[in-house]
Amino acid sequence: MEFEAKLEKLKDYLKNKKLLIAFSGGADSSLIAFIANKISKESLAVTIDNGVMPADFIGNAEDIAKKIGIKHLVLKEDFLEDKAFQSNPPNRCYICKNKMYSKLVDIAKDECEVVDGTNITDLLEDRPGIMVNYDKNIKSPLVIAGFTSEDVKKALEHLKIDYSKSTTCMATRLSRNTEITSKKINRIKYAESLLKGISGSEIVRVRDQDDIALIEIENVGKILKPGIIKHIDSELKAVGFKKVTVDIGEYNKSNKELVIYKPCKDEKHKIMFETELPYTININATCEQLKKIGNVKCSKEMGIVMLEIDDRNVTIFKTGKLVARRVIDKEDAEKLITQVLPGIRRNI
Repeated sequence: MEFEAKLEKLKDYLKNKKLLIAFSGGADSSLIAFIANKISKESLAVTIDNGVMPADFIGNAEDIAKKIGIKHLVLKEDFLEDKAFQSNPPNRCYICKNKMYSKLVDIAKDECEVVDGTNITDLLEDRPGIMVNYDKNIKSPLVIAGFTSEDVKKALEHLKIDYSKSTTCMATRLSRNTEITSKKINRIKYAESLLKGISGSEIVRVRDQDDIALIEIENVGKILKPGIIKHIDSELKAVGFKKVTVDIGEYNKSNKELVIYKPCKDEKHKIMFETELPYTININATCEQLKKIGNVKCSKEMGIVMLEIDDRNVTIFKTGKLVARRVIDKEDAEKLITQVLPGIRRNI
C-alpha cells in the first residue's frame, strides 16, 4: 500500500471518534495525537509517569502535547512498588503495560476508544506487552493502517510534527531477572542525562549489566576523547558502576526488513518470501484470528497454520517463521504479511 493511501486509511479510522490515546510523546503516539486532535470527535492524550522512564520523559511529553494542542493528562504511580514488576521477570513488559493500560481502560469507562502507537514493525520484535492490547481490546490504528516505523517517520516529516526520541523505559536497560531498584534506575537516568549533555545526542542508552555500564549513543565520536572519557568514567563510577564500557558501533541503524526473498530450490520460477519472528506462536489462537481474513487450515500437532488470501498463501510455523508464496513480487509479499501480522498471537 502506498504511503498516501496508508495516511488516508489512518485518518479514516480516527475520524469522528472519541479517543483516549496512550501518549508518550514519541514518534508513534505523536502522529496519532496530531491527527486525532484535528479530525476526531474528542481526544485525550494520557501519559503514565511510572517512575522508570527517562528523566526528561514527562517534560518532553507535556511539551509535545502542548505543541499539538491536544488535551493532556499525566498520571503518576511508582511501579517499583509492585514486587512482580520489580523482580524483572521475562514477561516484565507485559506486567508494566498491563498496569498502564488498565488505568487507561478505567479512565475511558466505555465512553471512548483506547488506542496506542503500536505499528507493524513492532509486531516483528519481541514485545510480550503487545498481548495486553488483545487482552484489553486496545486498538492500534497504525497497525490497522499498515504503518511501519519508516512510514511513521515519513509521516512526521511530511506533517512537520515534533516528537521526543527519549521514551523507552529504564527497566529495559537491565538484564531480565535482575532486580529493578530505585538506585539502579536513578543512576541510569543520571548517566544518560550526563551523556546527552556532553554529546548533544538525543538518543542515549546506558545499560546496566551487573553493575557494568554499557554506553550506546548515536554520536559516539563526540565522547571518544581522552578527557571526556575520563570524566564520564569518573562520574559513572561515582554513582555505583564498577566499570564503564562503550559500544563503538553505529547505534540504531539496523532496520529489519519486513520480508526476505527466498528462491525455491525445486521450482525456480516460483517466488517465495520469508520473515522470522523472534517469538513462538500460539497456533490455536492464531488460527481463530486468521479465520477473519481468509481460508485457514491448522494443525496444532504439526505446529503449522496455512492461510489462503486471494490466491496467495502464507504458511505460519509455531517457531515464528512466516512464508509467503504465490505472490507477485516483494511489495506484494509485504502487503500480504502486513495483513497477517495483526492476527498472529504469540506465546508469552
